[in-house]
Amino acid sequence: MVQSAARIGIGVDRIVSAGEALPEPGSAAAVARRTLECSLDGLLALRASLANGLALDFERAVALIHACRGRVIVTGMGKSGHVGQKIAATLASTGTPAQFVHPAEASHGDLGMITAADTVLALSWSGETVELASILTYSRRFRVPLIALTSRRESALGKAADVVLQLPPVKEACPHGLAPTTSTLTQLALGDCLAIALLEGRGFTASDFKVFHPGGQLGANLKHVADIMHKGERMPLAGADAPMSAALVTMTEKAFGCLGVVDAEGRLAGIVTDGDLRRHMAGDLLGRRAADIMTCNPKTITPTMLASAALQIVNEKKITALFVVDDGVPVGIVHIHDLLRVGVA
Repeated sequence: MVQSAARIGIGVDRIVSAGEALPEPGSAAAVARRTLECSLDGLLALRASLANGLALDFERAVALIHACRGRVIVTGMGKSGHVGQKIAATLASTGTPAQFVHPAEASHGDLGMITAADTVLALSWSGETVELASILTYSRRFRVPLIALTSRRESALGKAADVVLQLPPVKEACPHGLAPTTSTLTQLALGDCLAIALLEGRGFTASDFKVFHPGGQLGANLKHVADIMHKGERMPLAGADAPMSAALVTMTEKAFGCLGVVDAEGRLAGIVTDGDLRRHMAGDLLGRRAADIMTCNPKTITPTMLASAALQIVNEKKITALFVVDDGVPVGIVHIHDLLRVGVA
């Protein structure tokens, strides 16, 4: 039998199995709006909790994790487990070593992944998840700090924990109130709050972030200009008194569409572009000095600038290349093609 596309929320054009009724037009969109409203209500309730009691426990949880000498062991069962895996990944990528341990596997040897130097972050909406029992017992036996992320402070998990991050009661988007939707969203949101609070508390920088994100577009955007610039003999440079006949040869050979003009101290005094050549096109062009043709005070960048920031300047100024300077001395050049080649966006 062919599955109805209506069952997965597709609009008017759909394949319908024999005898299956079509939903009313626009009903799927109405469900989507209602779901988003529930999600928004849940997040607003969480924000209100932070202003009404949760803040103190949140501060305690952050301090406990910050003082942790090992890793944050995140655990949870079912949907809470899936959320926990994302929280562990976010923590690890933002400077807080973390690992997810499946509670059902814990009692079959994976408890050995947890050390006395770690801190456990356990997720359970009800706080009564049976599969968490072995981890809770282990953490109490070996005095491993335990943070509970639950909606019930008086639950088994809440009573066992050193710190309870109590989530507010929320309405699930599921019309039966069964499928975890709004509840898992608030779990995830509070996990993100922990990660960002720890990130800022550690002074985690974009350079630190790059260490954990070397691949893809994110890694490209976190590259520094020094990582991609051309330097040394690749730079198109000429002295201020150089005749344009020689300067043009250098400009053509280096193929960046520009020429950097340096003063007697080696500092960048100006730049000659194709536009400058057109503006000074005359019979005596080749006999004039580079300093006579150059544009003074060109836009420059530094080696430590992010490649993404360099691309923004290129786009804003509508130019194709930027000289890289250190204390006024040119140390490299970056072309727009270099930025695009490494995937900066």
